[in-house]
Amino acid sequence: MQKLYTLLFTSFLFVTQSVWAQQPTKPTSVEIYHQIQKLNFLASVLYIAAHPDDENTRLISYLSNDKKARTAYLSLTRGDGGQNLIGPELRELLGVIRTQELIEARKIDGGEQFFTRANDFGFSKNPTETLQIWDKNQVLSDVVWAIRKFQPDIIINRFDHRSPGTTHGHHTASAMLSLEAYDLANKANQFPEQLQYASTWQPKRVFFNTSWWFYGSREKFEAADKTNLVNLKIGTYYQTMGKSNQEIAALSRSRHQSQGFGSTGTRGEEDEYLEFLKGEMPKDKTNLFEGIDTTWNRLKGGKAIGDILYAVEKNFDFKNPAASVADLVKAYNLIQELEDQHWKSVKSEEIKKIIAACTGLYLEAVAEVQEITPGSTLKVKWEAINRSAVAMSLNAVQSSPSTMTTQEITVLSNNKMISKTGEIELPGDVDYTNPYWLNQAGTNGMYRVDQQEKIGLPDVMRQIKLSFNIGINNVTIPYERNVIYKYNDDVKGEVYQPLDIVPIATSAIAEKVYIFNNDRSKTVTVKIKAGKDNVNGNTKLEVPQNWKVTPTEIPFTIDKKGQEVLAVFNVTPSSDASEISIKSVVTVNNQTFDKEKIDINYSHIYKQLVLKTAEAKAIRLKIKTKNEKIAYIMGAGDEVPKSLTQMGYEVTILKPEEITTERLNNFDVVMTGIRAYNVVNALAYKQRLLLDFVQNGKTMIVQYNTLDDLVTKDLSPFPLKISRDRVTEENAEVRFLAPNHPVLNYPNKITADDFKGWKQEQGLYYPSEWDANYTPILSANDQGEKPKNGALLVAKYGKGNYVYTGLSFFRELPEGVSGAFRLLANIIALGK
Repeated sequence: MQKLYTLLFTSFLFVTQSVWAQQPTKPTSVEIYHQIQKLNFLASVLYIAAHPDDENTRLISYLSNDKKARTAYLSLTRGDGGQNLIGPELRELLGVIRTQELIEARKIDGGEQFFTRANDFGFSKNPTETLQIWDKNQVLSDVVWAIRKFQPDIIINRFDHRSPGTTHGHHTASAMLSLEAYDLANKANQFPEQLQYASTWQPKRVFFNTSWWFYGSREKFEAADKTNLVNLKIGTYYQTMGKSNQEIAALSRSRHQSQGFGSTGTRGEEDEYLEFLKGEMPKDKTNLFEGIDTTWNRLKGGKAIGDILYAVEKNFDFKNPAASVADLVKAYNLIQELEDQHWKSVKSEEIKKIIAACTGLYLEAVAEVQEITPGSTLKVKWEAINRSAVAMSLNAVQSSPSTMTTQEITVLSNNKMISKTGEIELPGDVDYTNPYWLNQAGTNGMYRVDQQEKIGLPDVMRQIKLSFNIGINNVTIPYERNVIYKYNDDVKGEVYQPLDIVPIATSAIAEKVYIFNNDRSKTVTVKIKAGKDNVNGNTKLEVPQNWKVTPTEIPFTIDKKGQEVLAVFNVTPSSDASEISIKSVVTVNNQTFDKEKIDINYSHIYKQLVLKTAEAKAIRLKIKTKNEKIAYIMGAGDEVPKSLTQMGYEVTILKPEEITTERLNNFDVVMTGIRAYNVVNALAYKQRLLLDFVQNGKTMIVQYNTLDDLVTKDLSPFPLKISRDRVTEENAEVRFLAPNHPVLNYPNKITADDFKGWKQEQGLYYPSEWDANYTPILSANDQGEKPKNGALLVAKYGKGNYVYTGLSFFRELPEGVSGAFRLLANIIALGK
C-alpha cells in the first residue's frame, strides 16, 4: 500500500471562497462561460459592513454576476452577539453558525467573504461605545489588511459614517473605520508589519450604499439632490441562468437562517444608489468602473493573455467546452510570468478551475473516517478522472503533511477513472480542528489571532490536503484538494463532511451552571468521549480549595472510538456565597485533556466542530424557591429550562399541541421562551387558554418578543406596545419603581447588587406603552438616554398574575448571573 508521510503544514493563504467548500462543484457549460467572462474582467469591489446579514446581496450579486467584478464582503464581526432562531447556540457558537451562513451565501451570489477580529459584543447605541469595547486600532489594522490583500478598486460602505446614534453603533463604526482605512492602506508607515505579506494599495473611490431608508421616506429621497449619487440598474435577468438578479440575491440572503432572514425573490427593474465619498467621482454616473482599466491591459504582459482569452470567450463552444483547453493552458502559462503577484495569484486560481471544468477533471481525496486523532494513520482514497478528449496526465500526488511524493506519470485517458488508497501519518503535534479565532482567549470586544496571515480568513483552517499535478500540453498545473469524508445516506444520498482532527479524549460537564442554595452536596456528572479505540485513563474535577469533590478521580475504560462513559462526582460548596469554575480534566497515558467537543449540525451549513474548555459554573447562592411546577413553551431557542431545573423547579417542555385546559391544570406557572409569539404560530389560537389559566389564579411569564410578525396581537390580557427600547449597558444603574412589590421582596429581597455582573445587556424590546393595569417594576437607561421603564411589567388578571419581561434571562442564566436567578425565582413565586 502506498504511504504518504508527514510534513508540518507551514503556510496560510488569503484565499477565495471556493477553497473552503467541501462538496466539489460540477459546473455546466453556462457556468463555465460565466467563469470565463469573470476571468476577463480585472477589477475588484469590497463591500464593508458590521455583521452577517448587513450585506446588500442584490448589489453583491449584481457586481459579481452582471459586471463580472471580483466582489467580496468584509463583515467586521461574525455576528456572535445576535439572537438564534434555530437553536440554543449563543455567543461564539452562534458566531460559528453565522460565519458558515455567510460562506454559503457567497457561494450563491458569487462573492467572497472576509472578517476582522472584532467580536460582536451585542447591540451598541453609538460608535464611541463600540470603538471603546473593540480595540479600535486592531480593527482598523484588520480593515487595512483586507484592503491590502484584496486590492479593491472600489469600496462600498453599507452604512453612513456621519450619523452616529441613529443606528447600531457597530454599523456606524464600520463605515468610519472603512473611510479611515481607505486613507491609510497606501501608506507604508501604517501597520508596516503587514508589508512582508502584502503591499500598500490605494482604491480608486469609496461610496456609501444609500437608499430611501436613510432619508426617512421614499418621498424625501425622491426630492433629494442626487448629483453626488451613482445610479445602478440592478434588476438584470440572467437568461442563461433563468433567474433575475434579485432572485439570486434572495437565495443568498435566505442562507441567514439563524436570523430568520428567509427572502422571496423579485423580478423587474430596480435601482441601487451609491453616494460618492472619496477618490475620483466617475463622470458617467451609471458606470461604477469609469476610469478603471478592467481589461488585461492593466497588467504588464497582460495584452498577450487578453488576446488569447478574449478569443476563448468569443469562440466558446457550449457543446464542447474542452475545445478551449489548449488556449486556456497557453494563457495559464503566460499568467505564471506576470510581474503583478496579486493578479497572478487570483487569475491562476480562476483559470485552473476553468480548465478543470472544461475537461470534466474530477479530483477528490476521501478519508476512511470523519474524525482522527494526532499521531494516527489516516487512510485516504483518492480519485482522478479526465472526462474529455484532451490529452492529460497525472504527474504526481503529494499529501500535506508529507515528506514523500509519488512521481509516477499516469495517463488520464478519456473517462477512465484512476483511484488509489494511501496512508498519511499524522504528526503527534498536529493542531486540532477548531475555528482558529477561538484558539486563544480574547476579550469582550476582540478575538485574538496573532498570525497576520490568518487574520480575516473566513473559515476553519484545514491542514490535511492532497496536491495533484496535472500535465496538459507539456504544462504542469497543480490542484489542491482538502481531504474530506463522505458517506451515502439512504435518504439524502451522497453526504460530504469535513475531516476533523480531535483529541484522544474529550469531556463535558452535564450542566453549565450548578446552583447550590444550601450546604448540601450535589452530583456533577461528566461525560467522557473517546477519539479513538481503546482509551483508558482517569478523570477529575478541579475546584477551589474551599470546595470539595469526591471521589478525587475516577478511572474509565472506553473500547470503541466515539463511545461515551459517565463519571459521577459529589461536589460540596463552601459555606460562603461564591461563584467558581468547575473544570473537567481527563488523563490518558500521562497526557491531560481539558476540552469539550461541541458538534454543530444544521442542514444549511457544513458540520462544525468547536473545542472549548470543559468547564461549568457553580454558584453558592442565597436563593429561596418554592415548589412551583412550570410549563415551558419553547420559542426561538434558549436554555432557560435547564437553568430552571437547576433552581429546583419541576419543568415540563410543553408543545403547542399539548396546550389544553386539562394539561395546564397540572402547572402553577407557564413561561414562554424568547420570541415565542414571533415563531410559534399555534399560540394565535392557544392564547385564550393561556389567559384563562392566568385568570383562574396561575402565573404566566412572557419573555421578550420583537415587534415584527407577531402571530397574534392579543399576547397579553391588557394592551401593551412592544418597542425597540433596550438597555445595552449591562452595568447601567437599575432603579426600583415599585420597591414594595412582592416581586422585589418575596421570597428573596432584591437589591442593586442583584444587577451586578450581567452579561452583554440588561434587556431588549421593552414595551414603551402599557395599560394602567400593569405595574412597572424597574427603570434603567443607557448613558445619555431617557429612562426605560418597560423591562418588567406585572399585572393582576382575574385571580392570577401576568408578567411581561424584556430582561435577558436567556443570556444571564446560562452565564450563571446570580441576581438573574434570584429575580426570576421571585417572578415565579408571584402566585404564592
